This record gives sequence, C-alpha cells and structure tokens, in this order.
Amino acid sequence: MITALHNLKLISNGTITDGKAVLISGDSIIDVIDQSAIPKEAIKKDLQGAYLAPGFIDLQIYGSGGKLFAGTPEVAALKRMEDDLLSQGTIGFYATIGTNTNEIVEQGIAAAKAYRAEARGNCWGLHLEGPYLNPAKKGAHPEKYIKKATLAEVKGWVEQADGVIKMITIAPELQDQAVIDYLHAQGIIISSGHSNATYEQGKGFLNKPIPAVTHLFNAMPQMHHREPGYIPAIFEEKPYASIVADGNHVDWPMIRLAKRELGDKLFLITDAVTATNEGAYQHRLEGDKYVMPDGTLSGSSLTMLKAVQNCVDKVGIELAEAVNMGTKYPAELAKMDKHGQVAAGFYADLIVFDREYKVKATILKGNFLTETT
Repeated sequence: MITALHNLKLISNGTITDGKAVLISGDSIIDVIDQSAIPKEAIKKDLQGAYLAPGFIDLQIYGSGGKLFAGTPEVAALKRMEDDLLSQGTIGFYATIGTNTNEIVEQGIAAAKAYRAEARGNCWGLHLEGPYLNPAKKGAHPEKYIKKATLAEVKGWVEQADGVIKMITIAPELQDQAVIDYLHAQGIIISSGHSNATYEQGKGFLNKPIPAVTHLFNAMPQMHHREPGYIPAIFEEKPYASIVADGNHVDWPMIRLAKRELGDKLFLITDAVTATNEGAYQHRLEGDKYVMPDGTLSGSSLTMLKAVQNCVDKVGIELAEAVNMGTKYPAELAKMDKHGQVAAGFYADLIVFDREYKVKATILKGNFLTETT
C-alpha cells in the first residue's frame, strides 16, 4: 500500500518546495515526486497546504507533564515523555539525567532498558549530563554529586546500560584521557559541558575526539579580549553544539552570532523540564522558564517547534534552516542516518504544522499518531 501526502509545503534539507507529493510505503519514504504524478493506486492524504517536515530530534530533555525522569527515573516518566513529545512532533529524543547520586543514574539505566520493549519508537536512549562536570560551572547541578570520572565506574554504567547510554556530557579538562578514549571507543557521543576549559584546552580536545558541546554559552567561561576562553575555541574547531533558543538561556543576538560562526553544526535542544517539588532538582515555573528554589535558572519550557519559531521570529534564521537545526543536524550527530530529511530511503517520521506553528499531525514510521483539525 502506498500513501501519497499532497497539497503541502515540503521542508527538507534547507529548502521549502511547493507542488510535491511524498510517497510512503510501510515505515519509509519511497519517493518525493511532482504532485501531478501521484500513482493511481496510492491512497491520497491532503495536508491542506500545511508544512511537512522531518520530525524533530531532541537530544536533551529531562521530563514532561509533571513527571521528571531526571529526578524520578521510572518507566512511567519515559512513557509520559514519549507520548507528550510525539504530540509535539518530536520523533526522537534522549531522556536526560543530570548530575545525581549513583542510585538515580542506575535507576535511569534500568528504566530505559525496561522501556525498550514497550516504547512507541521515539525514545532513543539516555543522555547523562554529569556527574563528571566542573564544579566551577555547575549551574543548577548539585555540587555535592559532581565528581571526577573513574574508568571503573564509567565501564560499569556502560556495561549495565547494554546500549541505552547514547550521550554523556562531561568537563573534559578534568577527566583522564583513558575515560575519554573508552567512551569514544564505545560509540557514545561525548559532549563538553559545564566546563571551565581554556582556549588552549578546548583546541586540544574538540573533535580530538570530542564531537559536541552542550548548551553553548551556558555554564562555560565567557569571552574576554585578553582571556579568550573556551568559546573562541568552539567557534574555530566547529564541533556540533546545542543551544537553548528560549531567550532566557541565551539572548537572540548571541544565537545569531553562534549561527554565523557554527553554521550547520549548531543544533536545537529544548533542555526542557517539568515542575516538581521532590528530589535533587525541584524546578519551579517562573514565567516561561524554570528555576531552582534559590532562583538559579534551570531548564526551559520549550518545545522543539517553539524553538524553531523563535529562531525564525527572533533570530532571523530562514524557516527551512531552522528546521534543519532541529532535525538534520542532531540526526547527523546521533548517526541516525535515516532521519532528518524528507527523501527516498528515509523513515517516514514527520511533522505537519501550519503557518502559526501549530502541530497538525505527527507521523511515526508511516503511521499518523496524532492529528488535529
């Protein structure tokens, strides 16, 4: 059976195209053709002029809908996150655990492994943000749980995880090279974050082998004309770098600067949390941002589609390129080669949204999971 999505504005790979139809069979896109050439046997699905784009990929999110996976890592929190994110057009995410006790980290690993059997398909694994950070740039992370990595502990967690740990944020300047080499050999994405690295240190480890930076500008030394710090090294080495485009974590001119410097290596994350009054992270919603009890900025209230809209409306990035930042570039970093574009051979993991940035439908492996009128 072939389904033909038509009457749409196609966003893929940095362009917006009219007059196309997307043919889906099973879980994959089999062709993108002129609308006039839809096969007679195809079942037509009229998208009523809406945008069709690759589904979003969020590599850093902690919880949703009142269930903070990062604080109480259980299967129910993963299910809530997965369901909520699918309704928002996010077809892939890394459930994230911040710096915490070993018990919480290991509970998270166990929950992610248990959830694999019942997941709907967009929970791709875990991102451990810590505990191997630099206390000088702890942000909202509890300093009492921050520590230096040991190879034995890292190996123990990776072996327990059986493949569910996909990404880990560390402060590379404080870690032994043996730990970095081990994580790299395991195929885990190593991201530098909550780091106090100097310019010289950053030049030494970015892309050698560390391929990514966590939430650019946040929890890192700022630029100074006599002490350039870490950020110029990031701009020169051009690793993949995530950014929180909510106007609270980073102001719009700085996102504009980062985009000019990093181009197709800058990608969007939500860094989203949910309100909770228990555990190490007691997030409170204050306006459109979350803070800790002492007022420290913590997570965002973003969705990926809102982050894209902000990049268009507030930063001045073209819509098709803003979509790339939430789809193509994180897919490249995660090595999810069949995601991030609307093209033959890619999974039919898609979002449909209108000109007001309202989600009209989410499509996962060819199936319409959510649909609004």
